[in-house]
Amino acid sequence: MVDQTQFRQWGRKVIDIEKAALDHLYQYVDSVEFGQACELIMQCKGKVIVMGMGKSGHIGNKISATFASTGTPAFFVHPGEASHGDLGALDKNDIVLAISNSGESSEILTLLPVIQRMGVPVISVTGKPESNMARLAKIHLCIQVQEEACPLGLAPTSSTTATLAMGDALAIALLQAKGFTRDDFALSHPGGALGRKLLLKVEDVMHQGDSLPSVSDDICITDALYEISKKGLGMTAVVDKANTLVGIFTDGDLRRIIDAEVNLRTTSIAQVMTQNCVTSPSGILAAKALQIMEEKNINGLIVVNQQHQPIGALNMLDMVKAGVI
Repeated sequence: MVDQTQFRQWGRKVIDIEKAALDHLYQYVDSVEFGQACELIMQCKGKVIVMGMGKSGHIGNKISATFASTGTPAFFVHPGEASHGDLGALDKNDIVLAISNSGESSEILTLLPVIQRMGVPVISVTGKPESNMARLAKIHLCIQVQEEACPLGLAPTSSTTATLAMGDALAIALLQAKGFTRDDFALSHPGGALGRKLLLKVEDVMHQGDSLPSVSDDICITDALYEISKKGLGMTAVVDKANTLVGIFTDGDLRRIIDAEVNLRTTSIAQVMTQNCVTSPSGILAAKALQIMEEKNINGLIVVNQQHQPIGALNMLDMVKAGVI
C-alpha cells in the first residue's frame, strides 16, 4: 500500500516541475514574437479563432473563453470539425491561434493551406520552434518545457500549464492595452455571481413605492411598529413634513426601549429613533451598499435622493435573495 506521505511527495514534485516550466516560459513571453502577436490581435477587425486537438483543444477552449470575456472577441473551432464544414465560420478579417505542443497536429496542418489562401494570419503556439506549424505560421509563440510532470513523459502536464499561462498572458496584456474596465467585464458576465456584483445597483434590490417603510416623526411608537410589521423589513424611515429623512427606527431600537420600559403608546417616535443614520445614495452598486452595511455592522439601509428624501430601503436578506452575498 502507498501511504499518504508518498502521495504528497508525488504531488509536490508535480508542482515543482510545473513551476519550473513557468519560470522557463518567462523568456518566451518576454520576446519580440509575443509583442508582435499582441499587436496583430489588437489590429484584428474580426475574431480570434482558437484551434487545438486533444488536451491542447481543452486548453484552447479556456483561452478562447478568457479572450472573449476580457474584450477580445474569440471562439474555439475544433480542427476535426473544421475539416467537415466548421471552417466556414472563419472570415478573412479573423486571426487563427493554433495550438499544438508537438507542432505537428495533422488536423491543423491540413487546414493551414486553406486558411492561408483566405489571407488569414496564423499565430501558432507550440513547444517545437522547428515544427511545421511554427514554420508555416505568421508568428510563432514558443511554450517549450524542459520536462512533463508525468514521470512517463507522456501525459501533457507541464506543457498544458505553460500553454494556458501563455494564453492568459496574451489575454490580459490585450485587456490592459484596450483599457478594458470592470464595467466592460460586467457586460460580458450578466449572469452568475460576477454579473450580480458588477451590474446590480441598489435600485434593482431596494423596496420602493408602497413597499418602502416610512412614518412621520410626530407619530407614536405603536403606529411606527405597525408600519414595520406591515412592510416586513425590520425597520422604518422617519421623515419630517417635507419628507426629509430625520432618522430610522429598527427592531434593535425596539428591544432597547422595551428594556428601558418606555411607554409605546404615548412616546413619539422622534424621541427614540436613531438620528444621523447611515444611508445609501441612489445609483451605487448593490455590492457597495453591502460593504457599507458590513462596515457599519447594520442589517439595513435607507436609500436617499439628493434632497435626502427616502426613495428606497433594503436589508441583508434582500442582498441574499439578489445573489450579492
